[in-house]
Amino acid sequence: MQLLFKYNWVVREDWFRWCEELTEEELLENRTGGMGNILHTLFHIVDVEWSWIRVLQGKEDFQENFDDYKSLEKVRKLTEEFHLEVASFVNKWDASMEKRLLHLPLEDGTIETHTWGEIIRHTIAHEIHHIGQLSIWAREIGKKPVSANLIRRGLSSAFDSVDALQADSK
Repeated sequence: MQLLFKYNWVVREDWFRWCEELTEEELLENRTGGMGNILHTLFHIVDVEWSWIRVLQGKEDFQENFDDYKSLEKVRKLTEEFHLEVASFVNKWDASMEKRLLHLPLEDGTIETHTWGEIIRHTIAHEIHHIGQLSIWAREIGKKPVSANLIRRGLSSAFDSVDALQADSK
């Protein structure tokens, strides 16, 4: 599970570097799917990951407003701010957390119950889903997308701690 989070973080950083080649207009251009544009989709990935981790920790969940983050630099800074909390939680994950229950109140007053394992895997899959959308949009504008390969990234050996991951992404 930790390996897939690390994969998402490395691929996300690759997408941020990829986005450096785009204009602000291209980042914010309306597109079909995702959150409607490249930058908002990256923002959404970061915000949702952080939100689910906060919920699992029993902390207040509040949604950031994309209107406050309409630049690549601001979304990257938000990622850095949220990453320490997320990575700390992910790196402490152990088998005892897998079957813990999360009781999630819905707007209609009902309660959904999920295991922490389901939530954590949903969080991983959520980012992978949106990264696929970014890949489609990249091709639509005639650019090569970031590789989605998990292999050949050295994730199993090179990123054994948050510190190694952070040092490599700078």
